[in-house]
Amino acid sequence: MMNAKELHERRKVRTRYQLKKKSDGRPRLSVHRTGENIYAQVIDDSKGLTVAAASSLDADLRKSLKTGADKKAAVAVGKLVAERAKKAGVTQVVFDRGGYVYHGRVKELAEAAREAGLDF
Repeated sequence: MMNAKELHERRKVRTRYQLKKKSDGRPRLSVHRTGENIYAQVIDDSKGLTVAAASSLDADLRKSLKTGADKKAAVAVGKLVAERAKKAGVTQVVFDRGGYVYHGRVKELAEAAREAGLDF
């Protein structure tokens, strides 16, 4: 029997495999969440570089957020990572939910990034 961590890793690998097949060279918006914070990165896999990143630990967001583990924090991180990606010249990405269900904080981050101008 597999434990929860192993199942999560299998979902993450399966999701990333499908993304690489369908990405057409676009960078991916990768999401990682913990019980206390949420993180997002725009990664260019062809070059192996992180183009833009944001998290609920950023100094700008930390002051304005009550906690880094709620939907408001996810929305703020989504907007911030989209702004930074656009500043770096990236407008189209593929969304890598990282083995998490597209629900709650992950969904809010994705919708905020879309509203801020990222296309996926």
